[in-house]
Amino acid sequence: MIPARQTVYSITVKRMEKFLDTYIERMRGQFPGYPPATAHEIASAFLAFKFGLYENAARECSHAISLIPDSSSGAALKKALAILRAHAEDRNNSNVTTDLQIKFTEAERAFTAITIPPEKIEDPGTLELDNAHILIYVVALITSPDDEEALEEHRRMIVRLISDYKKALGME
Repeated sequence: MIPARQTVYSITVKRMEKFLDTYIERMRGQFPGYPPATAHEIASAFLAFKFGLYENAARECSHAISLIPDSSSGAALKKALAILRAHAEDRNNSNVTTDLQIKFTEAERAFTAITIPPEKIEDPGTLELDNAHILIYVVALITSPDDEEALEEHRRMIVRLISDYKKALGME
């Protein structure tokens, strides 16, 4: 017999997995592809940050930003990379900033995974960083087949990020 707590956890994880899969499919149409070098830079920025290689992450973010063409989806991705770069630079300098000046615009929010009403946002800085992580992860997953295996290993982290917002998203 499976304990009730474990069953509730399994249902929640499945909901968050489905939420992520739906978001990936929505973004697939917005980010149909980048040249392999650009896609790899995006994946490298995500992975470097994830592994705490903040100096490398900041450099990878800057390089990826310079390679992404201008478009509405490109602007959102560039903003996500700029948010990640700012956090990487702060962490590399042993600073932790919870509310940076770099934020997604209303137009760019159309490309973020977690959209919640302003009154439900408890920590705007963390929400911006989480949305940046998720967007960068998903775009890298969609556009960089060479990095897919490495990225899939971090799917659970992305699902956990989304799970932190399940109540605000009305998914409890």
